[in-house]
Amino acid sequence: MNLQELRYLVAIAEHRHFGRAAEACNVSQPTLSSQIKKLEDELGVTLLERTNKRVDITPVGSQILTHAKRALAEAGQMEAVARAARDPMVGPLKLGVIPTVAPYLMPLILKPLRQGYPGLTIELWEDQTRALVEGLRNHKLDAALLATATDAPEITEIELYDEPLLAALPRNHRLAGAKKVDESALTEELLVLADGHCLSTQALAACGAKHGAHGMGVGHMRGSLQGTLQGSMQAATLETLVNLVAAGYGSTLIPALAAGTLGQRGIVLLPLTGRSSRTIRLASRPGFPRAQALRAIEKVIRKAVSFRQNLR
Repeated sequence: MNLQELRYLVAIAEHRHFGRAAEACNVSQPTLSSQIKKLEDELGVTLLERTNKRVDITPVGSQILTHAKRALAEAGQMEAVARAARDPMVGPLKLGVIPTVAPYLMPLILKPLRQGYPGLTIELWEDQTRALVEGLRNHKLDAALLATATDAPEITEIELYDEPLLAALPRNHRLAGAKKVDESALTEELLVLADGHCLSTQALAACGAKHGAHGMGVGHMRGSLQGTLQGSMQAATLETLVNLVAAGYGSTLIPALAAGTLGQRGIVLLPLTGRSSRTIRLASRPGFPRAQALRAIEKVIRKAVSFRQNLR
């Protein structure tokens, strides 16, 4: 057997369809089918159950799939070690970024990275924190920009900067003329992102802690405050939240770097009296062989945001 056969098996497991798996692997369907049949012959077991509409993995196929993924991850690590030994600043680097950071930070750093390190190619993957951490664990990602600590021993983190949260209010809001807003004043009209977004957790913590929710877990806090949240509204993106605020459906908290983009949407942005903030971190794995590339990203990010706020 060879690594390519294992890649084909993983692709079929992901797509459950020979045609889509072949397309993902950039090969013809007959080629993929013959290679899977070859792998089955080599192992002496049936890996797949084929029907006209879909492909299922047999019980023994599921066990072998686990080992195949592990073997491919190890092979990828060997390639990464060799590549880093040649030049850690050349080649693709798979960077995960959470959705409340990517639209506002990435435009500030991609051009300086390209100019300063032309051999380094950033492959961007935008997703929620849990998916990015899992991507680091299974080696689908090299690094990730997060806004919460993972507390996972297999993940290393560098704190890059503290980002203040700002109150986003409708222009006709009773507090729109204030210099600052107390977080607790927003509790009964707070619009938040859906579960899974760390900014939602941070907004609830900021406003909930001043609403008698001290000592509560975030899940309990969300439940406690849900009845007071404006219409129990939750959104998938900051864009949607800000548009709802502009339309007068409530208020929300947004990260400071988003102010330049979202602050022109018919809303008023004000600092918070409690100075609520979040810490942006660069996460990777211990022993990642391209530490020099991570330091380059760290340097560019710190420089990009330094003119906007105080760094750690």
